[in-house]
This record gives sequence, C-alpha cells and structure tokens, in this order.
Amino acid sequence: MSRVLFVALGEKAIVSRCNAEDVGISALERLPRGGVRLVCMSSEGAARMSRKFKSNLIRGEVVREAHRP
Repeated sequence: MSRVLFVALGEKAIVSRCNAEDVGISALERLPRGGVRLVCMSSEGAARMSRKFKSNLIRGEVVREAHRP
C-alpha cells in the first residue's frame, strides 16, 4: 500500500488526528484546489489513517503544485 493520502481537511486537523492515532508524518503538502497531500511514515500508518479519514479522502485526479528548487 502507498504511504500517500489526499485528504480534504486542513493541516492542523490532519496533524492532530495523526498524533491521536500515533501515526508518524513524513510530509504534508497543500494542494492548489484545496486539501492536503499526507505522506505517512509507514504503510501501516497510512492504512490506519485511510480508515480514519474515509469520508474526507479526495478521490480521482489530484493536481499538485509544480515545485522545483
């Protein structure tokens, strides 16, 4: 399973819910059309948060901002 989830919530809500479930966060990225790209530290954590965020997951095509250093 992928460690990446696309969630239609704010960053603070995602961080607090991950902390409550003791799931480590590798990265958070705001999406241009709303929502957040969440990368969990483990696939097990991603599976757990996928169940917790079930009604808030973004389905289908997701557009990310172009980021180049």
